[in-house]
Amino acid sequence: MMHELILGGARSGKSRLAERLASESGLAVTYLATSQALDGEMSARIRQHRERRPSAWALVEEPLALARVLREQASAERCLLVDCLTLWLTNLLMLDDPARLQAECDALLDSLAELPGRVILVSNETGLGVVPLGELSRRYVDAAGELHQAVAARCARVVFCVAGLPMVLKGAAL
Repeated sequence: MMHELILGGARSGKSRLAERLASESGLAVTYLATSQALDGEMSARIRQHRERRPSAWALVEEPLALARVLREQASAERCLLVDCLTLWLTNLLMLDDPARLQAECDALLDSLAELPGRVILVSNETGLGVVPLGELSRRYVDAAGELHQAVAARCARVVFCVAGLPMVLKGAAL
């Protein structure tokens, strides 16, 4: 069992790193996409991700019930690649249902201790900039920071990616 968190800013190379690690795992790969094509720009990003993924990889799209899908898909012979936690968190925040947000986050954190196989979680690091002015933006940054800390505590390896260069913060070297 190997669970890892890969953090980085926008266009930092975190998804490419996660895809490379999944490819090199020697396991069957299932890509768990949390994004939703809500506009043309996001549709283009989703298309770019699809085009660079190997055709042999399975794909599950789930914007909300991530823990449920992880439990359904995990096996000792599989690598699950989740891209990304912050889009998933945004989807939950947009529901404006604090109870659902907390329940889904708790379910994710609880599931990490039980999942067999390899799990690679990708997320955007949002805590390196200025404190946002808007209330929703502050809630997002706070929730992402809390989620990242809790996930990192449960992962064997945590990597921070900058300019395509991975820096291992916790666990085995790459």
